[in-house]
Amino acid sequence: MKKTIKKILLTSLLATTGALALASCDFGGSDKIKVGLIALHDENSTYDKNFIDAFKAACDAQGMQAIIRTGVPESEKVTETADDLVDQGCKFVFADSFGHEAHLLKTAKNNPEVQFSHATGTTAHTEKVSNFHNAFASIYEGRYLAGVAAGLKLQEMISKDATTSHKIGYVGAYPYAEVVSGYTSYFLGVRSIVSYVTMDVTFTSSWYDETAEKNAANALIEGGCSIISQHADSMGAPSACEKAKVPNISYNGSTKNACPDTYMVSSRINWQPYFEYCFKAVKEGTEIATDWTGGLGDTLYTGSVCLAELGKNVAAGTETKLNEVHKQLKEGTLKVFDCSKFTVGGKTVTTFMADVDSDDKYTPDHEAVKTENGVTFIDESTLRSAPYFTLDIDGINRLDKKN
Repeated sequence: MKKTIKKILLTSLLATTGALALASCDFGGSDKIKVGLIALHDENSTYDKNFIDAFKAACDAQGMQAIIRTGVPESEKVTETADDLVDQGCKFVFADSFGHEAHLLKTAKNNPEVQFSHATGTTAHTEKVSNFHNAFASIYEGRYLAGVAAGLKLQEMISKDATTSHKIGYVGAYPYAEVVSGYTSYFLGVRSIVSYVTMDVTFTSSWYDETAEKNAANALIEGGCSIISQHADSMGAPSACEKAKVPNISYNGSTKNACPDTYMVSSRINWQPYFEYCFKAVKEGTEIATDWTGGLGDTLYTGSVCLAELGKNVAAGTETKLNEVHKQLKEGTLKVFDCSKFTVGGKTVTTFMADVDSDDKYTPDHEAVKTENGVTFIDESTLRSAPYFTLDIDGINRLDKKN
């Protein structure tokens, strides 16, 4: 009987320890500088996995000790978690979700000796708290490249079967600027190949809801969409596409192994360069930029904005075309939001006041239209790192606005 009780207690203890390990993980030796990561979900989320993998890699490269907290909701729990990481000796704390920002800022204000940074945030440049920073990347360029790959595939599908629908679909989380900028740039990439394409966009009202994302993708497929992409963090949309045998453009990492028959390509932000930059600054006592925007690398697969490996289902010549477009984006001869390439309400855009200094009412405050070398375009992610493009361009049908 005593042995049975001991066995039950031991099993319970191991189960509890295992559960805690999922939410709280330390990597590296105790003699190293400690740095903390706060993630909205765990590695089952493609979004959070992208951050976690980059954080670990950067710690290995810079000799830091990583303390990772997963499953932290967009609530006061962020402040509690950040306070705890400071108490454990972390000299740098990073939070990965949009709704983490205000709560992380509270801890930053109370701990000026520690550096804090936040992905997709909008307030560092207006709050002017010296140890609080925002970071993002020109992922709209990666989305555009993914769109080019999708356009080539759609073109191939139409050439093989003239009855193929010219409509594509997109599963978004929320109608925030980050999502709108992403799906618009993706659509413009597709339309650079297939000029008459249209796109339906639906929202799940969650960053991570596998059931909702799967249902949304299925609804788009049933609605006649030939290719599906997403800005949502689970495997819901890719798995729905795999089951229906509909080509899929994923986000934040390859789904090639899970969806071998439908995966084509994925764009993502590679956060390792930013983390290494911050870790070096912490070690050397140098400043971290208030707003940091990463960009394309020297190849399709390097840099802060990059593509995952191409799937077997891409159209012939895709990599060659992507290299050509990548070169144009790097050189600045191609602008994703070139105002001659889209209209809003049938009219060319000549002015766009963006909400850069974000407030509760999202008041437009900065002109974002710029002209360089004879090209007029909306200059995304330069007035601040986080996206601010919010226009509803012609050709994109937002189902949440459908009457």
